[in-house]
Amino acid sequence: MNYTVKQIADITNAKVIGDQDLIIKNIAFDSRIIYSVKNTAFIAINTNKNSGEKFIESVIDRGINVIISEHQYPQFDNINWIIVENSVEFLQKLAQFHFQNSHLKSIGITGSNGKTILKEWLYQCLWNEFPTVKSPKSFNSQIGLPLSLLQINDSHELGIFEVGISKPHEMEKLEQIFQPQIGLLTHIGTAHLANFTSEEELIAEKIKLFKNSEVIIFNGDNELVLNKINNLYSSKKLISYGFKNSNQVYFKSNISRDENVVVQYFGEEISFPVHQRDEATLTNALALITVLKELRIENQKIIEKINALKAVEMRLEAIEGQKNNIVINDSFNLDLDSLKTALQFLNEYKKSKKSLVLTDIVGVNSNLQELYEEVSDLVNEQKFDSVFLIGDEISNFSDLFKSKTFTFINTQELIESKHLTEIENQIILLKGARKFEIEKIKDLLELRKHDTVLEINLNALLHNINYHKSLLKPATRMMAMVKANAYGLGSYEISEFLQHHHMDYLGVAFVDEGVELRKKGITVPIVVMNPEQHSYDAVIQYNLEPEIYSFRVLELFYEAVRKSGYDKEYPIHLKLETGMHRLGFKGNELDELGEILGKMNVRVQSIFSHLSSSDIPTEKDFTLNQLDTFEKNSAYLIEKLGYAPLRHILNSSGITNYTNHQYDMVRIGIGMLGESQNSEIQKQLQSVVSFKTVISQISLIETGESVGYSRRFKAAKPLKIATVPVGYADGIPRLIGNQIGNVGINKTLAPIVGSICMDMMMINVDHIPNVKEGDTVTVFNAKPSLKEFAEYCKTITYEVLTSISPRVKRIYVKD
Repeated sequence: MNYTVKQIADITNAKVIGDQDLIIKNIAFDSRIIYSVKNTAFIAINTNKNSGEKFIESVIDRGINVIISEHQYPQFDNINWIIVENSVEFLQKLAQFHFQNSHLKSIGITGSNGKTILKEWLYQCLWNEFPTVKSPKSFNSQIGLPLSLLQINDSHELGIFEVGISKPHEMEKLEQIFQPQIGLLTHIGTAHLANFTSEEELIAEKIKLFKNSEVIIFNGDNELVLNKINNLYSSKKLISYGFKNSNQVYFKSNISRDENVVVQYFGEEISFPVHQRDEATLTNALALITVLKELRIENQKIIEKINALKAVEMRLEAIEGQKNNIVINDSFNLDLDSLKTALQFLNEYKKSKKSLVLTDIVGVNSNLQELYEEVSDLVNEQKFDSVFLIGDEISNFSDLFKSKTFTFINTQELIESKHLTEIENQIILLKGARKFEIEKIKDLLELRKHDTVLEINLNALLHNINYHKSLLKPATRMMAMVKANAYGLGSYEISEFLQHHHMDYLGVAFVDEGVELRKKGITVPIVVMNPEQHSYDAVIQYNLEPEIYSFRVLELFYEAVRKSGYDKEYPIHLKLETGMHRLGFKGNELDELGEILGKMNVRVQSIFSHLSSSDIPTEKDFTLNQLDTFEKNSAYLIEKLGYAPLRHILNSSGITNYTNHQYDMVRIGIGMLGESQNSEIQKQLQSVVSFKTVISQISLIETGESVGYSRRFKAAKPLKIATVPVGYADGIPRLIGNQIGNVGINKTLAPIVGSICMDMMMINVDHIPNVKEGDTVTVFNAKPSLKEFAEYCKTITYEVLTSISPRVKRIYVKD
């Protein structure tokens, strides 16, 4: 995109209020993922379920000055408005114009299953053959497709877009927006069939996309598809693929036995090795080959590209469960095709025993008897030990299942039955329609049974963030550091909370931390502070923003950006060396840095540095020198760049001790957890983390008797000793044993006695009245505090928190 506000209004018959000459290059639709406000307009999309107009104020606060909306809000002065009758139709009109005025060859993919996989496979194969643009993620709807098309720019030669529908007449609208030259129809399944009178009607709606296509590539194994396309589009170039040898493209060899598979493509043979031989993967491979051949890719190149394909992540996860179980969670959707895929995935695991949780199949218009007969046939082939059926419909057909079968009206009834918690050494497949919320079963099965817990008070966390914000100017942004599993608190859970409360940025140390957050739905901009060379592809794939601290890192990362086909200015963050001597560009490197950046398609989002001693009053002169160096070098670099990125240097103690140097953004870490070296500030903060366990047993020992390994503690008098189930495997260092460290019981400190064991430690409770087994033991919180516990350990609070074992269950509370 590169339109003026007036041009956009003229294209869409909209009304302009404000500056008509402003250039718009990007349209943002989600207030949470606005990474840049320059040349960006925010569209307030109104649907039956939600109104984007309620987010207008928040995006204006972020710096957006062009709003596309169905209504104007006069209270926002100095904002430019594009007023439209219908926000969705506006987006579609603009995308239609944009696509029709582009000059790229286009591939449109529709069908029930395989759209996203094929789009990603095609992109992997073609990005280095043609400058290519593709749909992000699964953007294929009435809103998603237009947003995808608006990514097209003049440099692109090929576009790969997926198109999805769920109701009649939706494809008619999308076909008006997008007319692909090559149409690809993937497998037609039962998804969304409930909204159509028949499978034939569903097929007819899908293939409307190909009304103006020159070539149509389709799965000819489906007779309805074959007949419908041949009847409607006989004048076009039609290529069918599938397992039947009546197709133009099919498998000639024995796919289950032969080491290499042989694909017959019209009169040619293409042979290549395969690692996955399930039907869905092989069918998608045929579609891929057919499109590549249509684009005149040579056979040898096709084989090389297939061998280099990377797996495309789908929403099917395996997690470690209790009692040595593996839990396969596929609680996102349920139809016959996705059930087949889940069962194939199940067979990759070697456990001999397995159980299935299966719900009603929702949204499929078909004869129930026939439907569940087919379902039971599929399930019976797997020889499950136990099958748990949830829902009225499927329960009525329980007699069709040959395994030991249990029926339940809803998910809660199954949970309360306790059947699942009795399963051991099995693989458990959870397969259900969304409405049954069987993810609750996943939560039950993956919970760690451990009396020792790390309790995180989210309200206290928010209080501490807000206290630090109260020291800042309203426009100053904040980055929260969530590296090292959010200082041991739980990276995803903390990040999700911070995202909900509109944190501007998150910071992680390594790429895999950021990838995990993206996979779990975190959309806030994420800065990777130490992007390792092998991880650059993942940085780009998951839209992470790297810290660049040397010429080597800059050049290697930019090479990865270039190879990825990323066609916008990639956001990066420049680290300057100001005195800590860890990472960063030095002052004498800035001229060269400015010249190199000017030749690269990157955008410096921020320039920053790190204070080494902002928490130490005696090092104030050194800190002020760091701040002076940062001001001088960052200002010089901004002059070289010709634009002004964000600047930030203050960490938690910097916010409280050097507030006047807050620049455009600050970074908060340990401060949000309620820790400060400044005693006056500490009084304003709330404790966030409590490490707790319970007394397992209380014993009476006599004079001269010893406690624990190596008899390091011997009683000088009769004592009452409590054993608690926490040890050095949980993060309690051995060095604080034998009366160096204390824990809290009933608000009283109790000394640790004897050597700390791997899973237990013993404490002297002789002086504590009314103490009993099962009482709560506080390893740290208020008494002792986290800081006091760190002093026992002769370390800092950071190390204490990040050393707490993953086996310690994290609990998140709100007072």
